[in-house]
Amino acid sequence: MKKAIITSALPYANGEIHLGHVASTYLPADITTRFLKLSGTEAYYICASDDYGTPILIQAEKEKKTPEEYVKVWNKRDYDDFTAFGIGFDLFYRTSSSENIAFVQDVFKKLMENGHIYEQEIIQFYCKVDKKFLPDRYVIGRCPYCKAEEQYSDLCEKCGRVPQEIEEPKCSICKSPPTKEKTKHYFFKLTNFVNELNEWLAGDSYLQKDVKKYVQNWIKDGLVDWDITRDITWGVPIPLEAAKGQVFYGWFDNHLAYISSALKFLNDKGIDGKEFWNSADIYHFIGKDIVYHHYLFLPAMRLGIKKEYKLPDYIPTRGHLMLQSKKISKSRNWYIGLKDFLQIYPSDYLRFYLTLITPYSQDDLNFDWDEFAARINSELIGNIGNFVNRALGFTKKSTGGVVPSTDGLDSADTEAQDKIKNLVNEMTPLMEENNLDRALKKILEFSAYFNQYFQKKEPWKGGVGTNNCIFISVHAVRSIAIALYPFLPESSQRIWSQLNLAGNVSKQPWHSMSEIAIKSGHNLGEASPLFKKVESTDIQVHKSKLGQ
Repeated sequence: MKKAIITSALPYANGEIHLGHVASTYLPADITTRFLKLSGTEAYYICASDDYGTPILIQAEKEKKTPEEYVKVWNKRDYDDFTAFGIGFDLFYRTSSSENIAFVQDVFKKLMENGHIYEQEIIQFYCKVDKKFLPDRYVIGRCPYCKAEEQYSDLCEKCGRVPQEIEEPKCSICKSPPTKEKTKHYFFKLTNFVNELNEWLAGDSYLQKDVKKYVQNWIKDGLVDWDITRDITWGVPIPLEAAKGQVFYGWFDNHLAYISSALKFLNDKGIDGKEFWNSADIYHFIGKDIVYHHYLFLPAMRLGIKKEYKLPDYIPTRGHLMLQSKKISKSRNWYIGLKDFLQIYPSDYLRFYLTLITPYSQDDLNFDWDEFAARINSELIGNIGNFVNRALGFTKKSTGGVVPSTDGLDSADTEAQDKIKNLVNEMTPLMEENNLDRALKKILEFSAYFNQYFQKKEPWKGGVGTNNCIFISVHAVRSIAIALYPFLPESSQRIWSQLNLAGNVSKQPWHSMSEIAIKSGHNLGEASPLFKKVESTDIQVHKSKLGQ
């Protein structure tokens, strides 16, 4: 049996999940996991909240909570929101777990033993009022490029650039100007791995060619060793007496949680986690903003511990989601929270639309309220919903819901039946290549074909071939239910229930979508519309709330 471990970039435990998060990272990973499980792969979807970092410590202090209390709230909130969206994690853990802390410290010790860690004295901002060093977001000031005030020292949110040095720096806590003091930090020798990274990228792999190309150019331009130390209290402690009071930089520990969380899950199931990891296909689903970390830092660290845990086979990378053609911004209220959206429309509406508009590329995509309504109404409802309800509703009306026998297929019937038998062959390569938008469009093409087939056969006239039309149409509905499951799990189960078929659609083998498996004489369940129209008046209300 094939094995797979699927991960997504870890959500930062510092705020709500919005549509931009799920489009590129969590939804494609969930669809892929569901497909792999239907295909007979022993696949597990593992994720965790990213609990460490300066912004979390700052926000916890503002809310007068301990960091532990603060991230616990967001870990639960994120998991609940993902679950409501139909994201089926096998484990959603946390980077602050005892398992991850121990694993990270062990990896550090091995990297040090293998000569990939060194200590160096650096100069860093220090606040004499708060008596602490000020990494990253503890320092605010004026951007040297666009002159925007109140910007972080590691990122200007106005122009998007990373300042070499912020102007007129001040402590973000007390607003006092900081001094510059000496401190000792540990560095990871990323430069040790130039040759091995080039060999990995040049090898026969499933990594995206366009991403590989510019990562190779980064290596050619010269890599820089990584400062993996932070002078704060919240993080994985560096396991050295000389580093007491210091913690690891979040990007040192968070992707190691892919492995530590997977080991926790597998070992708890009585499976040898390490053996499973190294014999499985490894998927890391990410957005294009963290390519550097996943194509350089992550593989270099695994190479540094002598490939004790295999490098990823797939790093599916997609672009950013825009909203009404503008960059998503929580500070300007130009975003849609996942929880808020799901209080308005069913999760499958969002899963359907986001999958359709998200290609397997780094191209940015755009959520547009008007297009959302149009595609739900015309394609999900007008195409798939219409055919399913039409085929099952007519069967209930004309035969009392009993699937009839066939009585000599004509050429149109034979062609339609061949469409069913070929569907799995058309869908599988697209799913395996992660072209999920194209695979969903293939289901739409299949449904549109059967809408036309049903229309041309005119079974409501009761002529010759009526039973053939009903029999084949019911089977096409069954095919849609299985093919649609990875994309729209709730809707596909409703279709399965209306077909009155035993078990759960999630347990059906992927290849069975192309089988003629419903016996004549089978009684269907109750047929009812699957979806409800999206009203244009409601859409205008939703659009008006943006930016307020």
